[in-house]
Amino acid sequence: MDLPPQQPSTQFLTLEESANVDAALLSSPEKFLTRLTISSLKLLKYIAQDYDVPIEDLTTKQLIAWFEKDSKIRREQGIEASYLKW
Repeated sequence: MDLPPQQPSTQFLTLEESANVDAALLSSPEKFLTRLTISSLKLLKYIAQDYDVPIEDLTTKQLIAWFEKDSKIRREQGIEASYLKW
């Protein structure tokens, strides 16, 4: 359950993904939601891998526990030790 922290560039959209969203025939709010959804999918995949379960088997409790764990790592070890860099 202890995967190495990812680089910030792998957490969110790649340049290609961002360009694809920009090129889509969507309004600004729709583009924002699309970016958020793609980023969320990547994070959910990572969390599922961390728990060694299929993504569809993740529970709300597991998601909350994962965020609590990452937040604790950030507080105790610094932002570079946590997965989420914000």
